[in-house]
Amino acid sequence: MTIQVVYKNKAKSGNQDVIAVFANEKFQIKNTSDFFSKNETSSLERILKNKKNTKENIISFNINEKTTVILISLKKDLKSFDVENLGAVFYNFIKKNLFKNLSIITDSIKSKPGKDFIGRFMHGIKLKSYEFNIYKSKKTKNIITINLIGKQSSLSLKNKLKFKALEEGTFFTRDLVSEPGNILHPDEYAKRLLKLKKYGLKVTVYDKKKLKKLGLNALVGVGQGSVRGSYLVTIEWNGSKSKSKPLAFVGKGVCFDTGGISLKPARFMEDMTYDMAGSAVVVGL
Repeated sequence: MTIQVVYKNKAKSGNQDVIAVFANEKFQIKNTSDFFSKNETSSLERILKNKKNTKENIISFNINEKTTVILISLKKDLKSFDVENLGAVFYNFIKKNLFKNLSIITDSIKSKPGKDFIGRFMHGIKLKSYEFNIYKSKKTKNIITINLIGKQSSLSLKNKLKFKALEEGTFFTRDLVSEPGNILHPDEYAKRLLKLKKYGLKVTVYDKKKLKKLGLNALVGVGQGSVRGSYLVTIEWNGSKSKSKPLAFVGKGVCFDTGGISLKPARFMEDMTYDMAGSAVVVGL
């Protein structure tokens, strides 16, 4: 699923069929006249009287023949993870209800839910939208357009790039982990990592011969049951100009085709493809 985001300072009257508004824990909205007409506000207040005891975080209803309202409940003292998780819940909600074009009124946030609230909320939506469908025979391009409307909708270029980098890194990790063992074997894994050079990373691949020369025989031994080679890959990024100490991440990258004897029961064999997930997380970083 592709999430298309459009930033707007103000909505055009009568053009919004699906409107998402933030509310407090009791689904109370302040200054409803800023977002709805008098008739819509009356309908909204009447409907909300019957929603007081709901335990759901997100609810929706029609306030007239044309307009659907989605209310998103915000708890007090939200942490960054809570905001991202709420975005994920919101994505599931709009996907389930088949909403393809909607507007989020960001100025309905009257409290201070934390730094980069909208950015983190959208980040949660995008992370949840991930699908691994490379091998599906029928590929449909589904797009959900989200219009962010209001003064609080705009993100700085720095924040946009930050969240985009986090999402691309996460999706790359998920792609690697989701690949079947007969596709992502050691040879293929090493080839994909070499492509990261285009981002300015220094990627070094140590094959079996180099590993033996370095005395890494335990690592070589793990892969001796496979017809394919064993590799160790290092990725370096020298982005800091300061004299800060180097920071190293190490991840286990044992592919399912490595060979050897598996002591796991049959029902756990499928999970063996995730044995390289640790290294995939490091790559995503």
